[in-house]
Amino acid sequence: MPASHTVRVDLAERSYDILVGKNLLAQSGPLATDLLNRKKCAVVTDSNVAPLYAQIVLDSLTSVGITPTLITVPAGEPSKSMAVVEDINRQMLRAGLDRKAFLIALGGGVIGDLAGFVASIFLRGIPFIQIPTTVLSQVDSSVGGKTGVNTPEGKNLIGTFSQPALVLADTATLATLPPREYREGFAEIIKHAAIRDAAMFDLITKTATDSTLLPDLIARNVAIKARIVEADEHELNGTRALLNFGHTLGHAIEATAGYGQLFHGEAISLGMIAATHLSVQHSGLPLSDAEEIFALLKLYQLPTQLPSSLLTDPILKHMQHDKKFSEGQIRFVLLRDLGEAFLTKDLTLAHLTSALEHLRS
Repeated sequence: MPASHTVRVDLAERSYDILVGKNLLAQSGPLATDLLNRKKCAVVTDSNVAPLYAQIVLDSLTSVGITPTLITVPAGEPSKSMAVVEDINRQMLRAGLDRKAFLIALGGGVIGDLAGFVASIFLRGIPFIQIPTTVLSQVDSSVGGKTGVNTPEGKNLIGTFSQPALVLADTATLATLPPREYREGFAEIIKHAAIRDAAMFDLITKTATDSTLLPDLIARNVAIKARIVEADEHELNGTRALLNFGHTLGHAIEATAGYGQLFHGEAISLGMIAATHLSVQHSGLPLSDAEEIFALLKLYQLPTQLPSSLLTDPILKHMQHDKKFSEGQIRFVLLRDLGEAFLTKDLTLAHLTSALEHLRS
């Protein structure tokens, strides 16, 4: 097997492996056969990824006797909608797929969230395999079973918890990413280091000039997420909520800008700057630690200043629709030190308003 790393997500009967390495796309058919032993599937991808990688996956599937149906949606965040969900379901039904079929999500975070949601509701649920093709989706969104789509009120407000049967993180696909899309994924990598693994900051810095370190970095990140998901699969005890560092305001900033105007990782970068500032003010995070996070975000050319066109009131309004705003209370992730995050309900809208003003400076 060509995987250079295998990370297990241990969730009893919902357990699965994350394989990290090069040339895994060509192994998707044999791996799916060994794991699922099903003869029909849908391959859901987008208009950017399909010309690059769909045929490799289709050929691998047909080589082992699986009949695939390719479904391609427009690239970009607007495809994460209920209208697109219905369209994919209807295409699958017209293709004759039934409860003995499975689905492959081939693409970045949008496709993973969208297609995972489709798999979780198609004929009340069929297995799916995640094949993430971006840095962000390989280190974060493909792992953990969160699926969903957006509404005008906010991001990922309609969705399910549905674990994949397998995740194939083929690092060769990262070579074709546009620079901006490649860099945005490092926001989630920096987040993981900030909340759980301060020692990873050194590897993140070295990877900026040595891409051969990517498989090691990706495996280290998915291991962090796997352990957190194992401890709190459905975000009930607060452990998994730590993964939302930078996301409370980040999601609101992304929604206010208009989906696709700011990439997800770019919005999370801004959210992390705000959360780091609040951590210095309210939880004793040393200023030197905050500066280390800021320096890494700058190293990967991620935004660190809120555009003047994004006004505070709309951002706060979007935030109050977020899942992390519960019963009128803000559930916010702060840092005590690098690698030590915690969840607080002690912040007010005035604190968040102040953090947004700091982001403008």
